[in-house]
Amino acid sequence: MVQARLRRFGPAWRCPLSLIHSPEMHKNLIARIPRVTGSDLREWFRRLESGPSFIRHAERATWLADEHGLTDAYAAAIVHEYEVQRRIRLNSA
Repeated sequence: MVQARLRRFGPAWRCPLSLIHSPEMHKNLIARIPRVTGSDLREWFRRLESGPSFIRHAERATWLADEHGLTDAYAAAIVHEYEVQRRIRLNSA
């Protein structure tokens, strides 16, 4: 299945957002995070990196929401953006 997606979308294929979050909604959530949370994305990424080493996206988002008092939407957006940025860093190295 992954190979079929790679053939269809090419090597730059990114994992899709959940059905709840459109790319536009994700972009809007990311833009509001510093104002709403008081911390920029780099700070949230550092917290994810220094936190427990969960493998699944949902586990990371739940931990972030529970540990830092974020809503589920902001936590999921932060984790998704972290994974996208990490993937870009790893692929460009």
